[in-house]
Amino acid sequence: MYLKRLELIGFKSFAQKVNLDFPGGIVGIVGPNGSGKSNIIDAIRWILGEREAKNLRGAKAEDLIFAGTHHRSQMGMAQVTLNFDNSSGFFPVDFSEVSVMRRIERDGNSHYFLNKSEVRLKDIIDFFAQARLGTKGLTIINQGESDLFVRAIPLQRREMIEEILGLRQYQLKKHEAKRKLKNTLINAEKVKAMVNEITPHLRFLKKQTAKWEKLSEIEKDLKDNEDIYFKNKLKEIRGGASQFEPKIKEVEQKILNKEKELKELQSVLAKVENLQPATQVQISDTQKRRDELLIKRSALEKEMGRLEAKLEFISVSDSTDKTAPILLQEIKDNLRKIIEEKDFNAVQISLKALLLKIDKFLLTGGKEENKEHINIEKSKNDLFVQLEEIAKELKKISEQESDSRSHLENFNTSFKKAFSEVEVKKDEITALENDKNKLLFEIERFNLKMQDLEAAVRQADRDIEDFKKDFESVAAADDLFSLERKIFKLRSEIAGIGEIDEALLKEAKETESRFNFLSGQLIDLQKAMDDLESLIKDLDLKIHNDFSLALKKINEEFNKFFELMFGGGRAKLILEKPVKEIIQPGEEKFFGENAESAVSGREEDNDDQIEMGVEIELSLPRKKIKGLDMLSGGEKSLVSIAALFALISVSPPPFLVLDEVDAALDERNTKRFAELIKDFSKETQFVVVTHNRATMESADVLYGITMEEDGVSKVLSLKMEA
Repeated sequence: MYLKRLELIGFKSFAQKVNLDFPGGIVGIVGPNGSGKSNIIDAIRWILGEREAKNLRGAKAEDLIFAGTHHRSQMGMAQVTLNFDNSSGFFPVDFSEVSVMRRIERDGNSHYFLNKSEVRLKDIIDFFAQARLGTKGLTIINQGESDLFVRAIPLQRREMIEEILGLRQYQLKKHEAKRKLKNTLINAEKVKAMVNEITPHLRFLKKQTAKWEKLSEIEKDLKDNEDIYFKNKLKEIRGGASQFEPKIKEVEQKILNKEKELKELQSVLAKVENLQPATQVQISDTQKRRDELLIKRSALEKEMGRLEAKLEFISVSDSTDKTAPILLQEIKDNLRKIIEEKDFNAVQISLKALLLKIDKFLLTGGKEENKEHINIEKSKNDLFVQLEEIAKELKKISEQESDSRSHLENFNTSFKKAFSEVEVKKDEITALENDKNKLLFEIERFNLKMQDLEAAVRQADRDIEDFKKDFESVAAADDLFSLERKIFKLRSEIAGIGEIDEALLKEAKETESRFNFLSGQLIDLQKAMDDLESLIKDLDLKIHNDFSLALKKINEEFNKFFELMFGGGRAKLILEKPVKEIIQPGEEKFFGENAESAVSGREEDNDDQIEMGVEIELSLPRKKIKGLDMLSGGEKSLVSIAALFALISVSPPPFLVLDEVDAALDERNTKRFAELIKDFSKETQFVVVTHNRATMESADVLYGITMEEDGVSKVLSLKMEA
């Protein structure tokens, strides 16, 4: 298994989608300060389950989303995806590739996905805990925390070691079991208190109800007599009402038949209504159209008269013709010219022209064609055509009005007939319903008797349904009046003994039922506590044995790497219990633990429950120190790095993410650090943020991070040749 790819969308300075492929070995991330290198480390820490915004260098969760710049708008969500190659089956899932995605939106909603299936944060934490990954240990070392292992308190060191050893999954189960045990203890104490509370009251209730047990014989005799009496009364009432039921059914059948006939008549009436001719509105529209046509025809006739008058005026004006003298004068002038002409052909042409003019004059009667006269004749013809069309449409409208009146008269006749038949049928149904109501009134009399009987049954504190089951098979009573007096006598005897408090009896039954339920619950809670305590002991034993066995190997490796880093000296990790603090006389508490006393008679051995922390015991060559606080910053980093390599040599995690861990190292120790991660990269994948050349040279792939002018981080990659 190895980390295959990291995808970022809208996370901090990575506004656009960025893919970083991790081929294995060592991946170096370089770039200037403020370019966004550490944002990649924060993204990995965040997806591993980190919930504290301050550990991600933010004040609140919204700070993880790209906030926008002057050149680019803000993003609405941030999303990080880690893809793992699971061809080796390292993760306990049946997929060759595992994808873990976490998304957060500006409204604060956060979602987690495992291979695109939504899961809970708890599921993600448990999933990575099984793979020896998490946010509590040394899987991810942030910028400025190269001496984290030295600065941590003993219990935190133990958590770091347990996470790399893969024991965190058992710690999570143990903490969950403790939480359940604590809640179970509280619930058991509550249940026990409730049992103790109701026990005396239950004894009192049982004593009170014991005196009512002798009433059972009298109550049985009363019940038997009431059964005979009420069943006979019920039989009498039912028999009287039953004689009217066939008559009602007969009338109801007639009503059904009549209603069927009524539906048929109503259907006929509906069909007649559907055949209703043109409405009064349509007739009114037709008349309106006829009036419009008449008005239009009158206007056209007026226009026709006007054109004829104008034509007559033109004819009178043209009666005085003045064209003949003009033509004679023109012929005279042309003949003079012809006499003087010497060319015979020209004379012929001139004569022919004169003949044409004379012929034209004779054909037209001496008058020129008048264009206005022609236009008037054309307009008259157009008016004649329009008048003919109006006459046709008026004729058509008259025919339509005649047909509409005829259809309307026929419809009125058919509608009156169909409507009259429907009303007659309704009257017949009304008469039948009156007959039915009379019969129902008779039945209602028996219903009133039944109500009186039901009231008597209720007064006897019985249910009428108990008598309706087999009242017909009951033997007839000789004298119902005597039987009723016997019932009254038995009731008097019961009253003399004392009235049973049904509420008290009910309370006794409910209290006993609740006592039995709580007792059962107490047994179940006791069993659950036993199971949880057994589970916690098994987990404690598993964690203790595995941790103790691994600690011996870790110390061997720790001492070896310590000597390598410091050129001598020795170092060792030792278990040490937390120091007790006296807070009040007779009370103690331990740092980092909540020492509550057990409830329900259970006592906890606090010494066994407190986990021992891990202290560092070391001696430097050529230097005498009394505590870790006396170490310089570089020495603290070297001790932490030695511890880190000791841990991964015993239990190599899938990958480590180191952010400028080598920043505090000198050149010699930086080269040693680079050589060590090169050796360990055969089993563990490294993602290293660095500014040191030696560490860069050891990387198989280098990613360069730059900050663009728009405030967005950009990724450049370089594959290093062997």
